[in-house]
Amino acid sequence: MADRAAEAVWVEKYRPTSLRDMVGQDTIVPLLRSYAEKRSMPHLLFAGPPGTGKTTAALALARDLYGEEWRQNFLELNSSDERGIDTVRTTIKQYARTSPIGGVGFKMLLLDEADNLTSEAQASLRRLMERYSGSCRFVLSCNYSSRIIEPIQSRCAVFRFRAYSSAAIREQLERIAQAESKRVDAEAYDAILAAANGDLRRAINLLQLTATHTSHVTAKTVQDNASIPLRREVEGMLGAALAGDFLGARQQLYALLTDRGAAGEEILKAIHSYLPEVPESLLPAREKVRLVEYLAEVDFRLAQGAGDRVQLEAVLAHLATGAPGAK
Repeated sequence: MADRAAEAVWVEKYRPTSLRDMVGQDTIVPLLRSYAEKRSMPHLLFAGPPGTGKTTAALALARDLYGEEWRQNFLELNSSDERGIDTVRTTIKQYARTSPIGGVGFKMLLLDEADNLTSEAQASLRRLMERYSGSCRFVLSCNYSSRIIEPIQSRCAVFRFRAYSSAAIREQLERIAQAESKRVDAEAYDAILAAANGDLRRAINLLQLTATHTSHVTAKTVQDNASIPLRREVEGMLGAALAGDFLGARQQLYALLTDRGAAGEEILKAIHSYLPEVPESLLPAREKVRLVEYLAEVDFRLAQGAGDRVQLEAVLAHLATGAPGAK
């Protein structure tokens, strides 16, 4: 049993079991706690980026609301796997129509990644939310609320989850490191925070990855294990491009793609996040605006399946030929 505990995924091992234990989302958690205390809640819609606590909040709410009987009154479905109208008409309908167990007058159903439901499934879900509102409360979790039809949104209390602050993520990482008897350097925390970019789940996974074979986590161990390009590497690559050294920037790009195994989308996000800090002498504000528009086009091409290397090379070439520092 001890070996199994040691091998547990830290994201699940240290997932808060109560709303009182959640860090961050300070404007949302108090409202959810009031629902649990009053044993009354509307349908809910949780929207926000990945790793911001949407699923954790739903699970913690269920535990606080139902106590030991939470498993008998809670069902979680992932809409990425079960996204069609048949799922709504069979699985969801059968669960929603059954009576709750215990003192709470309704059951809870979590639809994770609800923005992946087809339009037909959402229309059918809307009718179920109306018909069985007395016996079941729906919690819809999604990354993009704009993909949820308006009739469903109007029937829900909408909570918008924001990316975690660096302070909140660091607090949780320090708790985990202490519980796991791991020594983590301050620079290592900074590297993890830069790589996570507000995603607490990603930060915890990266900490576990780097701490698997060592009790002392340094910035170098984080850099060696992170598949996400670190800020320093992106700064060096953009600095070379803005100086007109396209070949040098391309060589650094290849190192990110091959040696580090970074994904094109992640490199593009890192470039986008660094742009506001590029000095005006290297990239004027007007050029930054135009570059953001260009990055949006590249992001669309990558989403459509275009090659990472060619698209990112085009970004570097765009910088190398248009920047004031270009030769």
